[in-house]
Amino acid sequence: MRTIPEGESLDIEFKSDLKCYPDHDLIEEIVGMANTVGGFLFLGVEDDGTITGVHKKHKDAIGVTALISNNTVPPIAVRAEIITEEKKDILKIEVPRSRGVVSTTSGKILRRRLKLDGSPEVIPMYSYEIPSRLTELGMLDYSAQPLAGATLADLDPNQRVRLRKIIQTRQGGEKALLTLPDDELDIALRLITNVAGNYVPTVTGMLLIGKEERIAELIPTARSAFQVLEGTGVRVNEESNGPLLELFEHYETYVKAWNPERETEYGLFRIPIPEFDWAAFREGLVNAFCHRDYTMLGAVRVMIDDEGMTISNPGGFIDGVNLKNLLTVEPHGRNPALADAMKRIGLAEKTGRGIDRIFEGSIVYGRPWPDYSESTSRNVKLFIQRAKADLPFAKFIADEQNRQGKPLSIYALMILSVLNSERRCTVGRIVELTNLSERKVRSSIEGMIESGLIEASGKGKNRVYILGKKIYQEKKETIQYVHQTDIDNIRYPELVMKLANTQNGIITKQDVVELLKVTPDQAYSVIKRLKREGQLELLCGGKHSKYKVVES
Repeated sequence: MRTIPEGESLDIEFKSDLKCYPDHDLIEEIVGMANTVGGFLFLGVEDDGTITGVHKKHKDAIGVTALISNNTVPPIAVRAEIITEEKKDILKIEVPRSRGVVSTTSGKILRRRLKLDGSPEVIPMYSYEIPSRLTELGMLDYSAQPLAGATLADLDPNQRVRLRKIIQTRQGGEKALLTLPDDELDIALRLITNVAGNYVPTVTGMLLIGKEERIAELIPTARSAFQVLEGTGVRVNEESNGPLLELFEHYETYVKAWNPERETEYGLFRIPIPEFDWAAFREGLVNAFCHRDYTMLGAVRVMIDDEGMTISNPGGFIDGVNLKNLLTVEPHGRNPALADAMKRIGLAEKTGRGIDRIFEGSIVYGRPWPDYSESTSRNVKLFIQRAKADLPFAKFIADEQNRQGKPLSIYALMILSVLNSERRCTVGRIVELTNLSERKVRSSIEGMIESGLIEASGKGKNRVYILGKKIYQEKKETIQYVHQTDIDNIRYPELVMKLANTQNGIITKQDVVELLKVTPDQAYSVIKRLKREGQLELLCGGKHSKYKVVES
C-alpha cells in the first residue's frame, strides 16, 4: 500500500534522483519550503508521482541532514530517513517551517508558490517581501515602523480632532488620553516615533490621521473599497486611500443605509433586529484594517450583495491561526501598534477577542455562522450570510442573558446554536461541529444542564444532549420536545422487530443503525434489549453478526 502522497502541493515536493539530483538545487528547494509552510521533500520520486528510487549518493540520511544544515543560514534542522516504497528506496526529508527568514550560504533567499496549474515552484523572495514574512511570523511590527519620507506636516489636524471626538464618544475609549496635548497624545498612541532626535510619523500614525494624498503617495497599498450590488447592478462603488478613522465612520454610514431592520416584540417593548449585526460588522472591519498586510498590493473590501456581506483584506491568517482555531487561539495580530491604538481609541474590542463578537452577532439571532472558508494564504475573507432571524431562539438567548445578568460565553452560544440546528448531539458531534476542545465542551455543557438550558439522556458514549424545554415552548414545538426526550427510544424495539419480520426474520446491527439513525453502540444496545426480552437470538457471530426473530 502506497504511503507517500499521490501528488505535489505547496508542502509536498517530488524530485527525481535518477541522475543524482544536484546538491545546490536540493538546498534551494529546502530553503524555499522553510520560508513558506515547510513540508516534505521526497527524493527519488518523479513529478508525476512515479517512484524511481534514490541515488546511492543520497542514501546516507545523516549526511544529507548535515549537508543541508551546513549550507543554510541560519542552519535548517531537517529530519531525513530512507523509506521503502514499491521495493525502491526513497529519501524522505521533513522540512520545518522557519521562524525567521533563511537563505543559502551563497545568499539566496527563496520561497515557494503554486503556479496556475496547481504545481509548486521555488522563486526568489524579494527584499520588499521580507517585512511581510517577518510580520506574519510575529517578529516585526510593521505598523510601528517610522514611515520613510513622512514628516509631521503629513498628519492632518482635522483627523486628530476626529480622533479626540471618537475617544470622547466611544464607550471603550480611554478618556485619560483627552487630557494630553497633541504631541503627547501622538506619542502615547505610537502615531509618531523618535528617529535620530526628531519625531516622524509611524505607519500607524499615517494610516489613522495622515493626509489622504500623502497616504496615497507613501503607502500606496493602503487602499479600501466599499461596494453594494443588487443583482448585477452596482449601487455603490467607492475606493479610497483616506485615513482609517474617516473611512471607518464613512463605512458605518454606508452600511446603515443598506442594513434594513425588522422590529419584533419583546415583552412590552419592540426591538429592531438588523440584517447584519452592528457589533459583528464593526469588529469585522477593524480586523480587516488591523490584520491586513500593508506590504502587499490590494484593498480592504466591504461588499454587500443579495447573498450577504463580505469583508476581505490582503494577507492570510497570521502564523498559528487557521480556520479550526479562530475562536480559541491566543489573540495576536499582524500590526500590534495599529491594533493597540484602535483599542485605546475605542474602535476595537479591548480583549483582542473581536472574533467572538463576529460569531456572537450571528448566533444570538439563530442565523448561520460567519464563514471564513474562502480565505487563502494571501487573503482573509469573512462572509456573513443574509438569513431570517430565528426569533424564538433569539428571545430564548436574550431571556437567559437577562436572567443571568451577563452575556453567555461564546462557547455556550456555539453549543446552543448547534443543538438548535441539529436537535440532538453527542459530545463528539459537538466537538466536530464547533472545533472546540472536548474539555471546553463538557465544561460548558455541565453548566448549561444545571441552569436548564439543555437536557441530557442516555449514558456513557451514547449520552446525547438537546435544548431545554423552554426553547421548545418558545417555539411552540412541545410535541417535538417530547419526541426528542426519548419517546423514540420506546418505539425502537417495535421498529426493529417490524424490519426483521419484513426481512424473513433476519436483521443485522447495520440494519438497525440505518433504520434508527443511531450510532453502532446505540444499535447494539437495542439488540441486546430484544435478546434479553427473548424476541431476538444470535444466528451467527463474527464481524457481521446476524440475529433472527425467536418464533413463539
